Amino acid sequence: MERLEYDNIFDAMAESPAEAADLQFRADLVLTLRKLLEERKLRQAEMAEALGVSQPRISELMRGKIELFSADKLIGLLARLNVRLRPSVDADGRVVCEVVQAA
Repeated sequence: MERLEYDNIFDAMAESPAEAADLQFRADLVLTLRKLLEERKLRQAEMAEALGVSQPRISELMRGKIELFSADKLIGLLARLNVRLRPSVDADGRVVCEVVQAA
C-alpha cells in the first residue's frame, strides 16, 4: 500500500491546492482571533458585543468551525479588534503574515 504524506491536513481533505490553502488561511485566522479573544479574558457575550455578532457565532468561532466563516468575515472580525494583517515575503520567498495592532 502506498503511503501518502501531506504538509498539512487540509491537503488531504481538499479537492485542490487552492481549496487547501483557503482552509489553512481561514484556520490560521480563527486561531488568531481565538487567541486574541482569550487573552482579553472576555465572556462569549462580551466577545459577541465587541465583534458585532451573536453569541452563537462566537461559540462557532471558539469551537473552530472554520467552514462557517469566510476569510473576508474573519479579517473583518480582526479589524473590529483593531488588528491588521501585514503580509510580506521573507528571504526564502515564503509569504509571512504579521498580526499588528492598528494605529
